[in-house]
Amino acid sequence: MTHRFRMALLGLALSAALPAAAHIEVFTTSMSGPAEFPANTSPGTGASTVTMDFDALTMRVQASFSGLQGNTIAAHIHCCVPPPPANPTAGVATILPSFTNFPLAVQLGDYDFTYDLAAASTYSSGFLNNAQNGGSVANAMNTLAAAMRAGNLAYFNIHTTSFNGGEIRGFLAPVPEPQTYPLMAAGLGLVGWAAARRRVRPA
Repeated sequence: MTHRFRMALLGLALSAALPAAAHIEVFTTSMSGPAEFPANTSPGTGASTVTMDFDALTMRVQASFSGLQGNTIAAHIHCCVPPPPANPTAGVATILPSFTNFPLAVQLGDYDFTYDLAAASTYSSGFLNNAQNGGSVANAMNTLAAAMRAGNLAYFNIHTTSFNGGEIRGFLAPVPEPQTYPLMAAGLGLVGWAAARRRVRPA
C-alpha cells in the first residue's frame, strides 16, 4: 500500500468521524439554585435540551423542572456571559418576557417548543440589536450557537416569585454524537497504524 494511498484512507476515515448530522447540534444542561449568581439554597432542580437544526433553521427547546420554592414567572436563555472578573450573568437572548407557552405560576412542569431561528421574534430585541451580534438575525443565531458550544457562556434560567433574578439555572453545553465514536476510533487506529509502519520501515 503506497504512502499516498494510506494518507488518503486516513483522511477519509477522519472526515467520516466528523458528526454525521453536522447541521444539527444538541446542547444540554442541569439546573439548580447553587448554579445561580448569587447562589441560592432552592431545592429545585431542572434539565433542559436545546436542539438547533441549521438546515431547517429551527431551535427546539425542551425542559423539565420540579421542587421550586416559588411559582414560575419567566424562563429564557441568557447570553453571553462576559469574561472574568465580571459577574457571570448576561442579558436575555431569547424571546421576552418568557419562552412561548412556558408553564407559568407553577412549581413543576415540562416544556417543549420549537422556534424559527430565522425569525427576529425568537430573540430579544436587546440581543438582536446588540452591535456585537452584528444587528441581524443570522448573526444573533450564530452568536447564540457559538456561546452554547463554548459551554460556559449561555445559560437556561427559570425565574420565580421567590427568586425574581432566577431560582435555578444551568449553562448549556454541547452533547457529543454517540454515532461518531466508532468512526473516530477507527480514524485514530489508522493514525497509529501509519505511525507504526513508519517506525518499522527498513532503512
